[in-house]
Amino acid sequence: MDRLSTLLDHFSLHASTFHKGGFCGTAAYSGQEPRGHVHLLRAGRVAFREGNGRPLVLSEPSLMLIALPQAHQLVATEADNAELVCATLRFDGGIDNPLSRALPSTVVMPLSALPELGGTLDWLFNEAFGAHCGRDAILNRLFELMVIQLLRHVMEAGSISSGMMAGLADPRIARAMTLMHDQPANNWTVAELASAANMSRASFAAQFHTVVGSTPADYLVGWRVSLAQKRLREGRPIALIADEVGYESGSALARAFRRKVGASPREWLQQLV
Repeated sequence: MDRLSTLLDHFSLHASTFHKGGFCGTAAYSGQEPRGHVHLLRAGRVAFREGNGRPLVLSEPSLMLIALPQAHQLVATEADNAELVCATLRFDGGIDNPLSRALPSTVVMPLSALPELGGTLDWLFNEAFGAHCGRDAILNRLFELMVIQLLRHVMEAGSISSGMMAGLADPRIARAMTLMHDQPANNWTVAELASAANMSRASFAAQFHTVVGSTPADYLVGWRVSLAQKRLREGRPIALIADEVGYESGSALARAFRRKVGASPREWLQQLV
């Protein structure tokens, strides 16, 4: 059972490195662009401010991940000797994709708390502060790998208490969720999902709701609608999408879509323009 691969197959991650080297001054990000950011402090000191919050001074190598578009700021003086490597992050499916929504809006932590990322981070810093050909392409792939490893760390550490990532951190609930992710068109019953989780129907339903925050049926509808949103962005016809995600017709998908999103597929697409 691979809890992450199907998610990443549907909602692929794309990183684009935009800064590598010394940093002095102020960098302000408005949060208006449809992408997240990741900043790695390799050495020195930097002040990180989220929105209008109080600055957080980081004085050891650290990760700053802003999964969703959000205003934030980095500040360093010449005396801080800050060295940063920064990239933008984008998942297929837009800013409302399930992976971005499942992560905390901001993650700030010392790199020493992420020993399993050590090899990737060493390679990333060596590339960023070296002069090898193909450096930017390699850095982009390394940022993507680092975020995938971070997702794995979040699941294995159980550091998120509710939602999709919390469900995937629970070995039994994760079996049922992975089935829904892998086969969204299947008409899953609670009994079938409970059997996959090796739990009674009642225990599974209660545990799923406690951990994930929704019923299994509602989670499946949400997953199907997320897949539909991605395919609509790609220009696919709704009748074809409906068949792919488990609805007998485009109108049936449209009704589920409106319940989840608050707009019809057509209205939702018009809002993106």
